[in-house]
Amino acid sequence: MVKAATGPTIDADVVGSEIIDEGIFRNLLRRAGRQLAIPALEAMELLLGYDTPTQVRLTMLTALSYLLLPADLVPDILPVAGFSDDLVVLTTVIGLWNHHVTPEIRSRAQRRLNQWFPLSRERS
Repeated sequence: MVKAATGPTIDADVVGSEIIDEGIFRNLLRRAGRQLAIPALEAMELLLGYDTPTQVRLTMLTALSYLLLPADLVPDILPVAGFSDDLVVLTTVIGLWNHHVTPEIRSRAQRRLNQWFPLSRERS
């Protein structure tokens, strides 16, 4: 179960945290790569944010659904190009609602990004 980092869980009227399967989402983002993971995790944190307006949540839910569906404009099974349309969709919707992306949301997304995509240690 994925919950917001602080505060109560989100209302089930928009999306319940039990709906988001973190394992599936993490595996998809690992296949897609770190570049796509950044806006995807910000979108997810916006979606899960307890103070995010309903309209923003619905937009993020739509964008993340597009990411999760393998049959979209450019099929995700195609190497390199497969996730390019997903990246465009996610960055566009994040741009539309950028004023709702708080430092806390960016911080939660960055923490999750670092957890899921650990930076390799430099060799001595």
